[in-house]
Amino acid sequence: MKAVSNRVGLILIGDELLSGQRQDKHMASVIAMLKARGMTLAWVRMVADEREMLLSTFHETQKTNEIVFSFGGIGATPDDLTRQCAAEAFGFKLYRHPQAVALIERQFGERAYPQRIRMAELPDNCTLIPNPINKVPGFKVAHHHFVPGFPNMAWPMIEWVLDTHYRHLQSPNPDIEQRWELSNVLESDLIPMMEQLLETFPAVRLSSLPSTERSRVIDFGLKGQPEAVNDAGQWFELQMQAQAISCQRQAG
Repeated sequence: MKAVSNRVGLILIGDELLSGQRQDKHMASVIAMLKARGMTLAWVRMVADEREMLLSTFHETQKTNEIVFSFGGIGATPDDLTRQCAAEAFGFKLYRHPQAVALIERQFGERAYPQRIRMAELPDNCTLIPNPINKVPGFKVAHHHFVPGFPNMAWPMIEWVLDTHYRHLQSPNPDIEQRWELSNVLESDLIPMMEQLLETFPAVRLSSLPSTERSRVIDFGLKGQPEAVNDAGQWFELQMQAQAISCQRQAG
């Protein structure tokens, strides 16, 4: 298995997301959680509640070295296929996890049977993720973490995972971003400067977004650790001055 990185991938599961009946609420909140911990979001996938699609997704994402959070599909209804597909994709069998059984019985009593107890059927090599709302746990297999689709449950579960299992990957010095509005310049004319910037400051990432509403206006950004971004930003501003290009630093 590859060493895990401090980058995160998200899998958003649900037919209702793809049909537009429901809008994703997770990505923005997860980005904020990660930013506070000096971690970054690497990718997002949105997939249907379909067995083959889920299996294909989990087979592919377990080959990466990102921390993965999967939202939804771990309930007890027939359309909830995530538990079964996660087990199959990782080569495990489902079994009734004793601790999950105890949690569900304690929460629901006799009402746990015959249906709710199905949520205790988990991959046989998993670790539980505590659910502070209704106590029905999520689960962890390798660096994949499976939580409910409900934000009030999922978000504290994600924070628990990050701070329990991945605190060593968190950074006290998160990346920063600096942005400028450039005027009266074509993006193509800046390509040599961009190439030189990345060669001179390899620890910095850049972005260049031409305006679709205003001619010859570009939103230019630099992202990375504070010292590297500050050094690259000073170099960039000098380059703009030398080329007589209007360069307005953006707030925030």
